[in-house]
Amino acid sequence: MPSIPLPHSDLPHSDLSRRDLLRLTAAGAVAGTAGSALSAFPAYAADIDYTARKTFDDWDRLFQEGGPGQPDQPNDNTNRDGRSGMLAWSQSYVLLGLVRMYEKYRDTYYLDRLIDNVDQVLAVRDSERGVTDYRGLSLPAWRADHPYTTGYATLADGNGQPLLDLREALSYAEDTTVTVTAGTRPDTFTVQLVNTFVNRAVTLSDLSLDPASPDYAVNRIYAAAPGPLQLTAADRRPTPRAGDVPRLGAYEMHCKPVIFAVHTGMITYPIASFVRLVAGSPVLRRRYQRKAAEYLMACREAVAVHDWEYDEEGGHLIWPKAQPLAYDGCEQPINQSVGLGQTLIELALATGDSEYRRKVAAMGRMLAGQLTVDAGDAYQWHYWPAGGRIYEGFTKTGNPEGDVSIFTPSGGPARQFEDISHGAIDVEFAVRAFRARLAFTGRDMERLARTFTQNVAATDADDLPAVHTTVAGTAIGAASVAHQAPRWMQVSPWNPQVHAHCLALYNRYQPTPERDGQQAIGFGWLLANVAYLNWGAR
Repeated sequence: MPSIPLPHSDLPHSDLSRRDLLRLTAAGAVAGTAGSALSAFPAYAADIDYTARKTFDDWDRLFQEGGPGQPDQPNDNTNRDGRSGMLAWSQSYVLLGLVRMYEKYRDTYYLDRLIDNVDQVLAVRDSERGVTDYRGLSLPAWRADHPYTTGYATLADGNGQPLLDLREALSYAEDTTVTVTAGTRPDTFTVQLVNTFVNRAVTLSDLSLDPASPDYAVNRIYAAAPGPLQLTAADRRPTPRAGDVPRLGAYEMHCKPVIFAVHTGMITYPIASFVRLVAGSPVLRRRYQRKAAEYLMACREAVAVHDWEYDEEGGHLIWPKAQPLAYDGCEQPINQSVGLGQTLIELALATGDSEYRRKVAAMGRMLAGQLTVDAGDAYQWHYWPAGGRIYEGFTKTGNPEGDVSIFTPSGGPARQFEDISHGAIDVEFAVRAFRARLAFTGRDMERLARTFTQNVAATDADDLPAVHTTVAGTAIGAASVAHQAPRWMQVSPWNPQVHAHCLALYNRYQPTPERDGQQAIGFGWLLANVAYLNWGAR
């Protein structure tokens, strides 16, 4: 990519080192005081202007040449990338970036680009591909599996008849090798499971399939659950009996497909944003009305897939019991509930539908109830809903049918603060709900902006711009954490130092697709962040 000329190129760069300039930029970004270094010096970038339209456009064209997260690839692990979630965590950010670039520059080129990608994304919905979720339903959304969902290895007898399901709820279950060998006693067997991705192993010696035996596999595995692999078991035989032994040898673990609400939300949010933009503009309606109607129906159908997960009283989503996920029967993380809520906001604005408005208001109350005010009058909150089952912890009852969760009979408490990447989803929802006049107040927005400027934004030991890893501060994050900071840009109208610090971070770390896009999910995230640096620039 050709080098982009620096702004204010008449600045004598030789008078100050790059580190000095970064220190000065960081000081101004965090302090935000009159006469600060930020106002005295322009943002410094060696080669790239992250607020330039050309930067986004060049990298968008590069993304289209190939790599993880392409719009024509399924969201499950049958895609070219070999892992699921690529539409949700890569392509969705490309779509969001195109929306924000349109909002910044009002050039319908970005809407045309969006349409080109969205048409491909809709063509790989489960209902279009003829594939099903774990229930056997083919729905107008996008399923996921490895590495997120519960893996099953079915032990069978010599005739191929299923005897026992081994179920691993730990992530990356398909990276587990399962080996069955003979036990030391008649009618017993030993199972060794090794998850090479997380480097954990379990050996279960001298198991029996006799329900009356103290070594009955189902009961022994349940007693040890969750264990290092979050392992449970289920007897597949219509009439369990003594004497059955599985075929010896190797077995494969396969993850069951699930449609995640947060995946649906991340994918459809920018699509619904397009619908909202067209609905609000007579000029856009003349050009895009037919496409907007098509996309509206697609978004309505996709979010309806998750109606059965919605907790009316709590204003959040749950994972229904027996859904093949680690915490079936429990509340979903805050970001996963409001991730779908982002789409509901756009649908509420585009249609005025009272059902969407009601759900957004309820989700807003849920999130507002999770926010606590710290000593600096900023908000903090946790990853799991405070007061929920995972946050508080739960124990097994001794009977799987009476347990909170089938796949994790006991778990928690888990009380970690929200990380800044997932927190960006929460903040996006909160600001959009506020602007839609469906939830939150101006004071809430000010406090969320302070969460960024006081708790997230930081300088490191070298006085260079940095970020903390969570909304409560905690440790300094790596460059990969800092790369996600511009996704907090929705709160920048309440404090311009949000944009200033995000730009300082990018000028420090200089992320590029060539260097920082060589990860499993590619660099779709980079397009959204650069779009936000454009969107928030003044």
